[in-house]
This record gives sequence, structure tokens and C-alpha cells, in this order.
Amino acid sequence: MSENTLGAFMEEELVSQPEVWQRAVEQARAEQLLPADGKRIAVIGCGTSWFMAQSYAAARESAGKGVTDAFAASEAFLNSNSADRQYDAVVAITRSGTTTEVLEILADLKGIVPTVAIIGDISSPIVELADAVVSLQYADERSVVQTRFATTALVYLLTSLGIDVQQAIDDARDAVAAPVSQELLDAEQFTFLGTGWTVGLAHEAGLKMREAVQGWTESYPAMEYRHGPISIAAPGRVTWLFGAQPEGLDNDMVVTGALYIHTDKHPLAELARVHKVTLERARVRGLNPDLPRNLTRSVILDASA
Repeated sequence: MSENTLGAFMEEELVSQPEVWQRAVEQARAEQLLPADGKRIAVIGCGTSWFMAQSYAAARESAGKGVTDAFAASEAFLNSNSADRQYDAVVAITRSGTTTEVLEILADLKGIVPTVAIIGDISSPIVELADAVVSLQYADERSVVQTRFATTALVYLLTSLGIDVQQAIDDARDAVAAPVSQELLDAEQFTFLGTGWTVGLAHEAGLKMREAVQGWTESYPAMEYRHGPISIAAPGRVTWLFGAQPEGLDNDMVVTGALYIHTDKHPLAELARVHKVTLERARVRGLNPDLPRNLTRSVILDASA
């Protein structure tokens, strides 16, 4: 397989993000499927979907729309005996609609708590479990490594909060087409940082690089970076910040010799740029992000095992 054919599905999908996001904006404005303002909600997902849940939860609370907690589906303590764990609704994000942990939660909540599933595959079993379904079938993917489904789900969710993402769409058109510098292709290590709703983006960027490139990648809330993790910053390594910069961080990075990336581009567009960097880093290493080592499109657990 030639270098250019490695990750062919991922390339097609990541490049399509600006157009797919625009479609999600229009869909979100036309639908009223998500929990109403003021409702106390939990958002669940696994892997990439969990990180999108984190971003949505932070954005919803910041927008004053109500208490919003994000959980990894495997560790979601929903509607337990504790009054603090009672939710008015649960939103599940899942590309495949077949993830075991998510299906189990929705089955347990059926008829007890209203649920909404945001999915890519409308033929999946989750359709029968959720009370409402947001279909993002046009954003579904063939690559195992997710790009456009996750970001499209987040665009839909942010738009539902009244957040304008037009800058993200405009900036992403350049981000997915821009060439990747040799410095980024050769970098030994990446650390991604975020603040507020972009912390989830930082975690997602780190996951992409680990999945597709098998690389040493870390991610943190930006204010935590100087509490230890900055010790690994060095020449030949990259620190990439999404969102607002903590005061003085740029000066602290100069001392380390690491490449520090922080732009005025929309954070979602910067994540799309990371997708492009990840793809090209995988290709020069002979790796195929469409079929990464040890990973499948969906984690389906065998209850009999």
C-alpha cells in the first residue's frame, strides 16, 4: 500500500468537515430534540464521544443552560440513590450506536429518565432504546479513527446552545487544506492543552495522535500544565493550546525550546488541523489510521466472556 493510500478514508472524512458542519448547524436550528434549558442533564460517551461530551457539558454550563455533567459511559453513576445524581435527561453520543456500555445505560434508564442519542448509524440497536434520536448519518465514517462524526456532533450541540460556529467552519476550510510542516511531521512528542469547553478538544487531539500514530501524546487543562507536565517540554516536542491562553504561558514556553502553537483560529478548526497533522504523521511512518493497531470501529463486549 502506497503512502498516499494509507488513511484514504480518514482523509476524505477530515477534509469534508467544514461542509458537514454547515449541514449540522442547519439541522440543529431546525430540531428541538435536546433537553430544554434549565434541565439537569448527564452526557455520556466512550473514547472520542466522551471527550465531545466534556466539551458540550462545559459549554452548556457556561452558557447558563443548566447543570451538565459528562461521564465515560463505563463510569457513569446515573440516577443512583443519591439525590445529587438525579438527572432530568441523559444525552448519549455514539457514532456506531453499538457500544456496549452506552447501550446498557440506556436500557437501564428506559422508561425512567428521558434519553437522547446522537448517532451516525441509524440502523443500530440504540434507536430502539433512546427516546429521541439525533441522526448524523451524513457524518458517519468508514475510518476507525474518528474525525468528522465527533466534531459534527459537537457543532450540532454548540449550535443548540445558541453558539455561532461560523468562524469554525470558515477557519476549518484552510486548516484541512494546509500543508503539514516538516517540524510537525518529525516531532517526537505532542502535548495538547485546553481551557473551558476546549479541554475536551485537547483530550480528543491527544487520543487521535495515540490512535493513528502510536505516539507519545499527553493532554491537560491549560492551567494544570505548569504544575508538572511542562517538565517534558523540550526542543523537538510540541505544545499545542486550544482556546484562551493562561497569562504568561507563552513566555514560559520560550524557555523550554519546544514548539508552542496557539493561534487566533477557532478551536474546532484547530482540531481539524490536528486531524490533518495526525494523518500525515501516520503516513510517513507507514501506519494506516483507517485500521489502527488493536482498535475496531466499536467496542462490543461479550457478556459471556
